[in-house]
Amino acid sequence: MLYLGIDLGTSSIKLSVWEAESRKSLITVQYPDTEATILSPQPGWAEQSPDTWWEYICKAMQRANASGLIKAAQIKGIGISYQMHGLVLVDKMGECIGNSIIWCDSRAVEEGQQIFKRLGKHYCFEHLLNAPGNFTAAKLAWIQKHQPATMQRIKWVMLPGDYISFRMTGEATTTIAALSEGIFWDFQEHQLAVPLFQQFNWNTDWIPPIRPVLSEHGFLTRQAAKDLQLLPGIPITYKAGDQMNNAWSLGVVAPGQVAASAGTSGVIFAVTQERVADPLYRVNTFAHVQHTKENSNLGILMCINGAGILNKWVKQVTGNQMDYERMNQLAASLPPGAEGLFIFPFGNGTERLLGNRKINAEIRNIDFNRHSPAHLFRAAQEGIAFAFRYGLDMLKEVKIEAQLFRAGSTGLFLSKVFQKAFVQLSHAPLELIETSGSEGAAKGAAKGAGHWATEIADESTSNLFQRFDPDEHDKQWEDCYLEWRELFTKSNPIE
Repeated sequence: MLYLGIDLGTSSIKLSVWEAESRKSLITVQYPDTEATILSPQPGWAEQSPDTWWEYICKAMQRANASGLIKAAQIKGIGISYQMHGLVLVDKMGECIGNSIIWCDSRAVEEGQQIFKRLGKHYCFEHLLNAPGNFTAAKLAWIQKHQPATMQRIKWVMLPGDYISFRMTGEATTTIAALSEGIFWDFQEHQLAVPLFQQFNWNTDWIPPIRPVLSEHGFLTRQAAKDLQLLPGIPITYKAGDQMNNAWSLGVVAPGQVAASAGTSGVIFAVTQERVADPLYRVNTFAHVQHTKENSNLGILMCINGAGILNKWVKQVTGNQMDYERMNQLAASLPPGAEGLFIFPFGNGTERLLGNRKINAEIRNIDFNRHSPAHLFRAAQEGIAFAFRYGLDMLKEVKIEAQLFRAGSTGLFLSKVFQKAFVQLSHAPLELIETSGSEGAAKGAAKGAGHWATEIADESTSNLFQRFDPDEHDKQWEDCYLEWRELFTKSNPIE
């Protein structure tokens, strides 16, 4: 039996077909080959078209079918992983109302502050476990304030994965995990955040029926099957935000386990049973894949918006004439500290880590006679690692301390510089696992279909790619970080 996993990322669609019997991925494809466009019609805005997402999914599926390695009749379930916190509005005809306002959009910060003020600190932290920030609920409040006519057209309020599932099945569903990341879920009452909807006169009927992440979310329609070159009637049996899915695919499902990722953004996701809220709202708590009223399964999430996107930016500004592997090699040719060059990687919208401020990135201490592109490559990767450490210190303040990290063997975690910096600065071992978001979604589809009883956690160590342990005698990374932090805090004092 084969299962299809779709990972709707910010930069591309990744798609895997996974075989349950052999527990191996038969094929993984990506579309487009270059990174997808983020539309920014005004400063601080970030949008993507849901129709473009669907186009890319169809083209990725064409590539998978063209390989000859799979047969459509053998696919028994579909799993979806998706970029979190986006807002997709759908009308009564099933059409999107404009573009999706995606996760790194900064326009709704003021609306998030208004929600926080109107609901009150106690309700937000005790019931929502978060300040609304610029998450999905705040984006909806922005639409209400600035585009009031749009509110009359709404049939469904969806997260990106909800929309892709709807496009496939014609059936609208959501999950507690999705609602929690949108800040629509009341953890104490285990229901929609009714006071939020009442305060803003929103209709709770806009929220699709709630189902478990690992369950049936509808069946592939004839039209969707035609678009995807698949058979109609295949069930969608798993749907999770990308960070929940990343943790799931890495076997990070139980309290005390911690996942890391460094894609467009950088994320730490620590699993706990405790309802935790950061009074300074720098880190966030969301429902994990298997969360229920009876079985608390939560993830404490620390996010840095500017991770892989910074690496992409330095590649572009140096002429785009080398690939990431060569950039990694040049970065590794220099000592820690990039000979005094430092980068603050906060140039991708409002940063939760920094109190929902948009401060933009900085390059400090450039010496035209000394620094080369290699220095820029190294300073970028170190700056991202320093930002991770900055966030990990904040996690410790809410009593989350990692003893072991797991990450996929992809992206920045393939760089020797980033690997070393991450391990030394976190003071904890790092295990790289051979998996991907799309493969995790395919495994989730198998689990949701009831065709695979084994927990992901039991599988992950068999896919161990590499393990790195910190060198207690190597103090130079700590010295570099302290210098980076001093420069950063002087430029950006805490308000």
